[in-house]
Amino acid sequence: MSLPVFQYHPDPIATGSIVESDTECCCCGNARGYIYTGPAYAIADYDECICPWCIADGSAHEKLGVCFTDENSIGGNGQWEAVPEAVIEEVAYRTPGFSGWQQEQWWTHCGDAAEFLGLAGRKELEAFGPLAIAAIQASAGLGSGPDWERYFVALNQRSSPVAYIFRCTHCGQLGGYTDAD
Repeated sequence: MSLPVFQYHPDPIATGSIVESDTECCCCGNARGYIYTGPAYAIADYDECICPWCIADGSAHEKLGVCFTDENSIGGNGQWEAVPEAVIEEVAYRTPGFSGWQQEQWWTHCGDAAEFLGLAGRKELEAFGPLAIAAIQASAGLGSGPDWERYFVALNQRSSPVAYIFRCTHCGQLGGYTDAD
């Protein structure tokens, strides 16, 4: 069975937000071979028990009141471009989120939410190229010099500090932010 397509999270298996699992979904009751492992904001605890199909069709939000990304963090709490309410609802209620060290944020560009590509350390950021490095450097607020060089060398995909990489769905620009514990 192929996974649903998520416009703003094109490869949730690669990012680790969805994993193979025999767990039965708490929303639909089916064990479909995959389960969501990212944050699930709700009154009840829904850790690792919602299938990707119930995220994609909105039933997890409708039946369980689950939000997968905080609505205010889409656009970085006003730090990046504002997006229409329909986009906020798509990302918050029908798109797998991701786990971060602090409050997760969803980068926006060209009046839309961007695609989440994943976490990056120095090595992964270098693979994305100089435009991604410049975006994360700007996000960190560190100009050229020894402070940035130390921070850049310390970036680690599996620990802290880490970069969160996104791609604009309209112009292809890479962006995102960095975070630490």
